Amino acid sequence: MLRTDKFHCEWTRLLLCLAVLTAGVCCQEKSQVFTIAEEEPIGTVIGQVGEPFPDVRPPFWLFADDPSIEEDLDVTLDGLIKVKSKIDREKRGQYEFVMVTEIGQNIRVIITVEDTNDNSPTFPESVINITILESAPRDAKFFIGSASDPDLGEFSTRGYDIVAGNTGNAFRLLSKRASNGVLLLDLAINGHLDYEVTSSYSLTIEAYDGGDPPRIGVMTVNVVIVDANDNSPVFNFTRYHAQVRENATVGTKVLQVFATDVDSGENGKIRYQIDRQRSDPNGNFDINSESGTIVINKELDYEDIKAYELIVVARDNGTQKLQTTAIVSVQVLNINDNAPTISLIFLTDDGTGRISETAHSGDPIARISVTDADDEDRQPVVNVTLGGGEGYFGLTTRDNIVYLIILSKPLDREIKPYYELTVVASDMGTPPLVSTETLTLYVTDTNDNAPRFSQSTYYADIQEIIAPGSSVIQLEAIDEDYGNNSMITYELLRTPGSHWEWFQINNRTGLVTTRSPVDCEMSSEPRLQVVATDSGTPPLSTTVTVIIHITDVNDNQPVFDQSFYNVSIREDAALGSCILQVGFAFFFFFTICLASFAIVPGLNV
Repeated sequence: MLRTDKFHCEWTRLLLCLAVLTAGVCCQEKSQVFTIAEEEPIGTVIGQVGEPFPDVRPPFWLFADDPSIEEDLDVTLDGLIKVKSKIDREKRGQYEFVMVTEIGQNIRVIITVEDTNDNSPTFPESVINITILESAPRDAKFFIGSASDPDLGEFSTRGYDIVAGNTGNAFRLLSKRASNGVLLLDLAINGHLDYEVTSSYSLTIEAYDGGDPPRIGVMTVNVVIVDANDNSPVFNFTRYHAQVRENATVGTKVLQVFATDVDSGENGKIRYQIDRQRSDPNGNFDINSESGTIVINKELDYEDIKAYELIVVARDNGTQKLQTTAIVSVQVLNINDNAPTISLIFLTDDGTGRISETAHSGDPIARISVTDADDEDRQPVVNVTLGGGEGYFGLTTRDNIVYLIILSKPLDREIKPYYELTVVASDMGTPPLVSTETLTLYVTDTNDNAPRFSQSTYYADIQEIIAPGSSVIQLEAIDEDYGNNSMITYELLRTPGSHWEWFQINNRTGLVTTRSPVDCEMSSEPRLQVVATDSGTPPLSTTVTVIIHITDVNDNQPVFDQSFYNVSIREDAALGSCILQVGFAFFFFFTICLASFAIVPGLNV
């Protein structure tokens, strides 16, 4: 037992002992209840003990188990109870103690502390952070805690409001009272979240109680929206245009495409590629998957393809990948990279480079067409010239596309059998490109030359005793024509009186040989006629004379003109007188004076 008045400490101990001894026998304990609002000023009177009981007289002594009662309350001997220190209902809502009189009367005093709105709602944390998927559905709820208010009843937490940061009214608050009286708080999605519009929110949430005016507790809720892959990449142009020269090297940059994706992270990370199924299947172009730079991947040729339509795909890296496409039109620029093309067709009878030597001036020999792949309108601007031919050939055209090689003057195969011609085509580029076509024209033969002997008359000497089959003379004729026109056969003409029958000639080689014995006494100089004939159509021939001198041999005896002579001679004939003249003949053509005579003894002369 404690007593605030030290002066009466001894009395206090005594009374305590008496109370204990008499507790069981004293009169019934009385009770008295007081109320006081918390936070009342020090010195505020709470009440007077014993006032309702006339038979109870002070002084009073306080008996309490809790020493803090005397720290908060000032209780006088006459029973006046006043506020001694600040009373906080949230710390202590009731005081209970016993007041005892000198005669042992007990009054149980109960002081109830009435609540006042002296506490604001308080969140467990002043700032919390939550993440919500962009794809979260409407009305999805997220528990964000509750605010506590030690005040009671209407002064406790009554509700919540979002007072700031709720851009686009994206969220709303849901609350419900738990069985323990706590007002639970959920954050609900009020509409469609769009990371690309608002990627985060900083919500200021107030908890208010029922006071007037209400007290407020504040919490900041930082909401981070987690991006969902709900946006496809978008190109800055739907169609791109580029030009590139056809001689651009592999690796040359054509252009760079660019796409953006408002999604974040991997969802907004873009990769580029060319749709090979629908464009550029041969891979003439390539694209950097990260930068979108398109480069030449193979050599281009304007003459093959003048323009390309590339379908470029931009694809994000989300789990469910989204993509978009753009068209890239690439125009290939023509350059002078093609020399003129020369096409040649012979207009001869057999379609080859052969021309008859009987062709006339102005006759067409070959047709030449000139094209240049670099000329878009297919009307080439080309300079065409003809070289070679020694002036026998010319070039003519009407449209500078088709040219004719014509004969300028008559040909003679026997003078020149072939000609080398060169067609030169030069375009008008800078520098100009040149093409050449070399052709050989062969002059075909006509039978316009008869065989020709080296001399008009041939001479040969043979002995009269020559055997049949012996060589007499080798004849040879030449024919300046070609082929069959120059193939010669020889023939010995059967000229009367020429003794042709004594001889023969090889019709291929022209060798004259004896066919039978010859007789100088019949003809000492036979005159043969030999004909050389070619194989042309019609054949041409030449005749030559062969004079053969036959040398005589002594193959005949002299023959007198009569076998018996009878003469008379005078006896006085002078010495040397002619007594007889005889006649004789040799069968050859030499003079008689070459013979000699003699009188042979023993013949009766």
